[in-house]
Amino acid sequence: MAKRRLVLTFPPEVVERPVVATLVKEFDVLTNILRAQVQEGEVGRMLVELEAEPSAIRAAMRYLEELGVIVEDAIKDIDMNDELCIDCGACTAVCLPRALKIEPPEWKIELDKERCILCGFCVDACPLKIISVRF
Repeated sequence: MAKRRLVLTFPPEVVERPVVATLVKEFDVLTNILRAQVQEGEVGRMLVELEAEPSAIRAAMRYLEELGVIVEDAIKDIDMNDELCIDCGACTAVCLPRALKIEPPEWKIELDKERCILCGFCVDACPLKIISVRF
């Protein structure tokens, strides 16, 4: 079994379709919705984690793309300017999935993009405003 974290951008005409149910039923892909911003008649975005055999995930991604859904790896949607970071740790205090952490002996902020759910709390917590999230 493999896992893949993706950001899905749905065109307005696809938002009302049972896309996630189809991924589970037709492609045998477990779909964990980590974050969603979906409204009827508007472009929708969803952060999902897909779990299945690699071939099933690829088939599910092809299906989504055929529907007109833009499929992107989630790791592209968070950015942190390491050069400007002062490693104060403010961002780690609000990061519930522990994607941002600071540990001895280096005491440097580390970003694990695989754990990030793109909530944006770190963006607000950073005193230097050097973290950006696109969702």
